[in-house]
Amino acid sequence: MREKAGVDRPVILIDLDNTILDFNAAEHAALTKALTELGVPADEDTLRRYHEINIQHWEMLEDGLLTREEVLVKRFEALFRESGIEADAFRTQEQYESNLSVGHWFVPGAPELLEALYGKYRLFICSNGTGSVQDGRIASAGLAPYFEDVFISERIGGNKPERGFFEACFARIPGFRRERALILGDSLTSDIRGGKNAGILTCWYNPQGKENRGAIRPDWEIRSLDRFPALLETVFGDTER
Repeated sequence: MREKAGVDRPVILIDLDNTILDFNAAEHAALTKALTELGVPADEDTLRRYHEINIQHWEMLEDGLLTREEVLVKRFEALFRESGIEADAFRTQEQYESNLSVGHWFVPGAPELLEALYGKYRLFICSNGTGSVQDGRIASAGLAPYFEDVFISERIGGNKPERGFFEACFARIPGFRRERALILGDSLTSDIRGGKNAGILTCWYNPQGKENRGAIRPDWEIRSLDRFPALLETVFGDTER
C-alpha cells in the first residue's frame, strides 16, 4: 500500500465505469457468457438492445423512479419481454453479475492517469455499481493502492446524483473542503449533475465527443484522460508530491 496524500491536497472523486475501467467491454463479455450458459441467444442485436435498456433503467434510478434492486432484475425482464425470450430474469441477473465481477479492461490512458495523479491529489472512487461486482473489478485491476477510499452507493446510502450520497462521502474524507474538490466522470446525469448538486467542481470525460443538449453544464470537458492532469494544475495550482 502506498502512502496517502496529505489532507491539504485537493480531493478528486473519480467515477469507475467508463472513466477508469471500460464497462462496455466488461458488460459485453459478462452478458455473452451469462446468456450462453443459460441457453439464451447472445447475438449482437440482443447485446446491443440490452445495453440500451440497461442505460435507461440506470437513468430511472438516478431520477428516483426505480430502486437498485428493481433495476437489476427489471432490465432483463424488459429485454426478454421485448425479444420474446423465455428465461428467468433473476437467474440471469445473478449469473451476469457473477461474470461481471471477474477481470477488467482499462479505459485508454487510465493507468497513466492514476500514476500522474497519485501523490499530488487525494483520490477517491465513487460509483453507483453493485458492491460485490466493483470489489472484484477493483481488485483485478489493482486500483486500491491509488485511492484513499472507495465510495459505492449501495454501501454509502443514496445514489449519484443525490446530494445525500455526496454528503455521506464527504463525511468520510478527513479535512474535506468543498472548494478543494472536483469530480471526474463520463455521465452528465450521474457524475456531473451529482457534483453540481453537491456544490463541487465538475469535469466531464466525453471521449466520443457527444453533444450536450441538456441543461447540465460541467465546469470543464475533456476528450482524453491525458488532458486531465494539466487541467487540475490550472484549477488548483501545481501541487508538490
